[in-house]
Parts: sequence; C-alpha cells; structure tokens
Amino acid sequence: MSHATGIKYLKDGVLPHMWCSGCGIGVMLGAMLRAFEELDYRKADTVVVTGIGCTGKSDDYLLTNALHTTHGRALAFATGIKAFNPKLHVVVLMGDGDSVTIGGNHFIHAARRNIDLTAIVINNFNYGMTGGQVSGTTPGGSFTSTTAWGNPERGFDICALAEVAGANYVARETPYHGWELKELIKEALNKKGFSLVEVFSPCPTHFGKNNEMKETREMLDWFKERGLPVKRYRKLSAEEQKNHFAIGKLVDRDAPDFNTRYEEIRVRAMAQKAE
Repeated sequence: MSHATGIKYLKDGVLPHMWCSGCGIGVMLGAMLRAFEELDYRKADTVVVTGIGCTGKSDDYLLTNALHTTHGRALAFATGIKAFNPKLHVVVLMGDGDSVTIGGNHFIHAARRNIDLTAIVINNFNYGMTGGQVSGTTPGGSFTSTTAWGNPERGFDICALAEVAGANYVARETPYHGWELKELIKEALNKKGFSLVEVFSPCPTHFGKNNEMKETREMLDWFKERGLPVKRYRKLSAEEQKNHFAIGKLVDRDAPDFNTRYEEIRVRAMAQKAE
C-alpha cells in the first residue's frame, strides 16, 4: 500500500531543511504537502504565501507557486490573490509574529471577510529568528530574551480570535500529533471560507530552553500531556484548563465566503445596469 509523501512538491536537493532540531515547522510542512498530495493539488493551481521569520522560509522548499512577502502582510497579499483568481488554492504559512502580533489587523479582517483561503500558523510563542523576543502569543509569566523576569502580558488565543472574527473553520494541533495535523489541514483546505490551523510548537532554541522544555523530548512530552482532544478539554474545570489546551477541530460552520457574496452583488449590479 502506498502512502502520500508530498515529495513531488519539494525542490530537488533542499533536504535536510534549515530548521532547528525540535522545531515543528518541518513537521507542519510535511503534513501540508501530504495533504496536498492526498487532495491531488496541482502545483500550477496552488499558491503558498509566506511572510518573514522562521516559518517564512518555507517557500524556499516548494515547487508550487509561492510568494514571499513582508512581515505581517502575508494575509493581505493572499487576500488579493484569492480575490483576483478564486480558482486558485491559496495557503498562507505564518508564525505568531506574522499572523497576530505584527499582522493582527490583517488576520482579523481576513477572518471577518471569510476569504476562501487556509491559514496555517506555527505558534512558537516568541520571535524565534531574531533572538527569542516576547510576542503577542507568549504566555503570561513566560521567560524570553526581553522578559527576563517573566512576561507581564497575556498572550493571544489565536483560535479564539479567529472564531469571534468570523472564520468558518478553526483547528489546533501539535507536531507530536503528526497524523492528526495532516487530517486537520486536509479538512481546512476543503473548507469554503477562511480556515485556520494553529500548530502549537514552542521554539526549542529560545522559548523551550528559557522555560520548562530544555530538551526536544521534554517538549514532545509537554505536547502529549497538555494537549487534549476538545471534548475532553471542555469537561475540565476552569482551574484544570489552565494547565492544558484543546486540540482538534474547534469551529466548523458554513457562512458564505467573500467571493460568493461578491459575485452575488456583482450579478445584481450588472442586472440593474442592464435595465
């Protein structure tokens, strides 16, 4: 029995990749490419948009159409691509800085518009590429290179933000749950409207070593012990939930996407003009 590898979407000679040992970006990329293969995505019909940072290096490896953009603006460029050519499969790969710290406003409005694209966010809890500075998703009390005595701020819940802003599909997974991650990405790609898959993957080089995950094995154990299927998570008390997080599909609804609504308005406008 053959299994999808996703290798046909990778450039020759690019492996091994550049990411640090224990980083979840490579796991995410592999899961995404296997999802592409299982859905029979054509390279010419697929656009992967990235921003700046460790996750932004993903486009260097791909044979699909790719667009490397500026920090925090990946969703803005992707929105333009999808609005111009709705037939394309548009996927946006971002870190927590690109998505909701520098790019928070674009994230809110992409979800609000319900633009038909898939956003995959590697949440590594800090600015990994530039030295491990605090970001908008760094948990309160955590230690980073710019919060040496603990972060006084609360971190964004990216999935909750996407839900209240209007996303049709919201899910969360970890690199420990590789098969489940691939299946969630497939669901997100198939969903009409704005879809988000958040990948909890603390930076091993900076965040993990500054906090409770000194080694890769400790980080994987952290994923295993704290990530709970959403139904189990919701049965916990509020106090118990503080030490865990929900994984799996969190939101699945069918509000009309932006291009569908835009086309309806265009048809009405043209009909009125013809009268």
